[in-house]
Amino acid sequence: MTNNSNRSFSAAALALALGSALTLAAAPLTAQAADGDKCFGVAEQGKNDCAAGAGTSCAGSSKKDYQGSAWKLVPKGSCEKTASPTSPTGFGQLAAFKDKA
Repeated sequence: MTNNSNRSFSAAALALALGSALTLAAAPLTAQAADGDKCFGVAEQGKNDCAAGAGTSCAGSSKKDYQGSAWKLVPKGSCEKTASPTSPTGFGQLAAFKDKA
């Protein structure tokens, strides 16, 4: 092979290796999301996975414990059994809710 062919081959091999590594790294997140529920009102302040309501952005941005507009990924089927002192039912919810006073 010529010098230019070796460089092209090396660049292609590197791109393929990086692409494979990124795909494998993302796989557990996808599997975890499929096996879990987004449970609103169960995350501690700053420990939510996403959706933290007005004035916040996403992961880690909840302003208070058990915020009804912030969710945490929990094992499927466990959300509505998890305590939430701000929830109208006293347990986590599968949809955002307005915190009870």
